[in-house]
Amino acid sequence: MGVTKRHIHSTQANMIADLAKIFSHPARVAIIDYIGDCDGCLCQDISDKIRLSQPTTSQHLQVIKKAGILKSYFKGKSQYYSIDVLKWEQVQELFNGFFNVTKAKCC
Repeated sequence: MGVTKRHIHSTQANMIADLAKIFSHPARVAIIDYIGDCDGCLCQDISDKIRLSQPTTSQHLQVIKKAGILKSYFKGKSQYYSIDVLKWEQVQELFNGFFNVTKAKCC
C-alpha cells in the first residue's frame, strides 16, 4: 500500500474526504436514510430493512459511527443507533460551504 499524503491537504479537505466515504456506498446511504426516520434503531431492524446481513450492516454502522454522524446507546444488551443531529448539521454546513458556487475559486 502506498504512503498516504493526507498531511499536504487542508483539514477541511481531509474532513470532506472522510465524510464522502460514508456517502460513497449505497448501503451506508440507505442506513442513514432509514435511521433518519427513527429515534433509535436496532442493527437487526436496519439489516432487515436494507436487506443485508447483520454483520455487514454492523460493519457499515461502525464506519458511519466513526465519522461521528451516528450516536448509539445500549438498552439492556441491545444497541440502538440514531443520527447525531448536531454533527449532521455541521456536515451539512461543511458540504454547503465547499460546494458554494458563488465563491470565486479560480483564476
